[in-house]
Amino acid sequence: MVRLTEVLERDSKAMAQRDDGELVLERRTDGQLWASREGTEKAVRVHRCFPWSEPRRYLSLRDADGDEFALVESVDAVPHGSRRVLEGALAEAGFVLEVVRIEAVDEEVEIRTWKVETRQGPRSFQTKIDDWPVAVPGGGILIRDVAGDLYHVADPEGMDEASKKWLWAFVG
Repeated sequence: MVRLTEVLERDSKAMAQRDDGELVLERRTDGQLWASREGTEKAVRVHRCFPWSEPRRYLSLRDADGDEFALVESVDAVPHGSRRVLEGALAEAGFVLEVVRIEAVDEEVEIRTWKVETRQGPRSFQTKIDDWPVAVPGGGILIRDVAGDLYHVADPEGMDEASKKWLWAFVG
């Protein structure tokens, strides 16, 4: 299990350098989450792993190339200072829009443009032509757009007929 240590809060808010393999997290002035261990530091993003029914467990910290820098098994096992940093990053990563209606899906070269109604209001987003909506454990369909935002259809069968036709045209 990867352990997170509390970030030292100094006037400079500098990241503590450790060589014992422990992971240190910090939100820097550039707004990014930075992770450091064994003398290596990288800007990382939090990605929730399955099962989605346990959103505070199994968090992958990945660099800009999508390579895993660290795996956190449980937020609750993280010391308080780093836990606050991780929880903030998790809140940002966990924003999922809930789709209630699909108005249209247009395909162009290499891109699919979705026009949907979400609980948060109308949205338009794009997916790669080869990226397909997927069924998720616990129910529903998940769509990830080209920016990495998530759209969840909680009850596909409860949607209006036109929405179901659009959705099922793209779900395998």
